Amino acid sequence: MSNRSVPNEPHRARSGGPHPGVLASASLGIFLAGLITSAALTGGQTFVSPFAPADQVAAFFRQNIAAARVGGMLQFGSAVPLGIYAATVYARQLRLGVRVPGPAIGFFGGISAAIFLMFSGSVTWLLSRPEVTTDATLTHALSFLAFITGGVGFVVGLGLLVAGIAVPSLILRFMPRWLAWTGLVIAALSELSFLSMAVEPLQFLLPIGRFGGLLWLIAAGFLLPRNRAAANQEPRTQGTVTR
Repeated sequence: MSNRSVPNEPHRARSGGPHPGVLASASLGIFLAGLITSAALTGGQTFVSPFAPADQVAAFFRQNIAAARVGGMLQFGSAVPLGIYAATVYARQLRLGVRVPGPAIGFFGGISAAIFLMFSGSVTWLLSRPEVTTDATLTHALSFLAFITGGVGFVVGLGLLVAGIAVPSLILRFMPRWLAWTGLVIAALSELSFLSMAVEPLQFLLPIGRFGGLLWLIAAGFLLPRNRAAANQEPRTQGTVTR
């Protein structure tokens, strides 16, 4: 019986789902592809702000059907690897022996961010339908919905995911302290972005949380140890040197 269990041990140590660093890179890459493609299809224009007049918002989407359709599709697609990232890191943290609320908070935040991003992408795709944009009031309302879900909703959820990884990593030293502290700062700014719902000048927090958070998740995904033995490898080496 023991002979049968030995060959399976390395397999169990290696298994852990997709590489989180690759997943976060894919999510950011697909999202950036959506921005670049949309900009190319609009001739270099940026998406109209929902705070613009209703007629201007409706005119923009009527004139840029392909940009809205492709942008919404790629935004929806970028949420898929992000959701897988949240599940993969949650499982890895449990395997590392983290028994505090951090992993569950991060998992909740990551899934929430992915769902909000999917919803925003779906609404953006809906704005590419000519039968919808004929109604300026409806188009304006949908543009606000796409903004709030893909902006505040996504960034607040992403901040929880970052915090759920950064706090245990800081305490248990799963990654360099400066990187963990950077994650905590990004998470705090992301959570404060909900204030932009009432104080519009605070909307500058949204791109900080969005791009800063995704870049941090890429770094964390490549540095987070796969198992407890790998996490303890550096401390054990230091102990050997001191002796």
